[in-house]
Amino acid sequence: MISVEPTLLVAAVLVLVAALGSKLAGRVGFPALLLFLGLGMLAGSEGPGGIAFDNAEVAQGVGVAALALILFDGGLSTRWGVVRPVLAQGITLATVGVTVSATVTGVAAAWVLDVPLELGLLLGAIVSSTDAAAVFAVLRGRRTGLAGRIQPTLELESGSNDPMAVLLTIALVEIVTDNAPGPLGLVGGMALQLGVGAATGLAAGWATRALLNRLRPGADGLYPVLTLSIAVLTYAGAVVMGGSGFIAVYLAGLWIGNHDVIHQATIRRFHEAVAWLCQIGMFLLLGLLVFPSQLLDVAWSALGVAAVLVFVARPLATLVSLLPYRVPLRHQGVVAWVGLRGATPIVLATFPLLEGVERADLIFDVVFFVVVVSVLVQGTTITPVARLFGSLRPAPAEPDRLLEAGRPLPDGTTLRDV
Repeated sequence: MISVEPTLLVAAVLVLVAALGSKLAGRVGFPALLLFLGLGMLAGSEGPGGIAFDNAEVAQGVGVAALALILFDGGLSTRWGVVRPVLAQGITLATVGVTVSATVTGVAAAWVLDVPLELGLLLGAIVSSTDAAAVFAVLRGRRTGLAGRIQPTLELESGSNDPMAVLLTIALVEIVTDNAPGPLGLVGGMALQLGVGAATGLAAGWATRALLNRLRPGADGLYPVLTLSIAVLTYAGAVVMGGSGFIAVYLAGLWIGNHDVIHQATIRRFHEAVAWLCQIGMFLLLGLLVFPSQLLDVAWSALGVAAVLVFVARPLATLVSLLPYRVPLRHQGVVAWVGLRGATPIVLATFPLLEGVERADLIFDVVFFVVVVSVLVQGTTITPVARLFGSLRPAPAEPDRLLEAGRPLPDGTTLRDV
């Protein structure tokens, strides 16, 4: 009989430390995801933990599933009335901006790493998407906000640019491995994935709302169970039909979160908890997958790629994307600086590993290093940069939480179901 208790004990301790540490990290302005990655590396084979883990397939599977649930929660928590005025800007950043960033970074990576252009562009595509979740955790911890429409623009971009990065990465993996269908086939395939994903997500959101408002499962706790299963079903269904599961699950969450749904407050709190657990688990696992000693071998080259990404590619992508909308340059400067890289690039870096792409180990190590540098440099300097550009504002007051049955009111009375 195999004993699972030691594994459960280690996993529980790591998650507990990560959860407790994230509060302190937010207060001091240290991005929580860097804490999670660091814990994973310390627990790995080259750290004090000594846990041997090098299964890229398992890491990719866990990462993709976690990203899908995180995006669903992102859709649930996105207020349509807030992002609607910046819809065009956000979509442009998530498509044109990602493409520009991938191209510029890819060309530079090919030169810095002395690899073929196709491999450089593959690396550029992998690191082309942003992760604003860590940014807002830092801002909330310091009780600061961003002026104008900067924050909703970043929220919309971060929730919608992962699918574009995934499509570019898959297309370039096919090109590198000589399995690409040709330019027209690639463009048509990407358009098909975007269209099928969007249609699936909107249909799933509409159907879920109708189902939840008419169904009586018999226990309030079953409502979030239903939405969790629907989120997974939406992602998997879209992928099976040839669409983008990430777009589908984000749009489904967006539809549900912006329509009247029974027990919506409970559903949101549940999925917020699931998203946090997914982030912690995913980053811990990805931290286990990396070997710190290998990062030292690519440190200088990776620093060069990171410098191009942060100081050239991201600002240029922001300028190209937002200039047509007459966004003030000082606001563009903040948007450019807040382009943090996070979980998605590390997960995407496992694709070349599993497909047997030449020098895939180098790509993974450089991507991991770039993410760490991005989070460490940009994530810890958001407040001073926003202040420098005159875009720092007090954080808006948090909305009042809905009262729950059985929870004491401020005057000591209790609300109960009758």
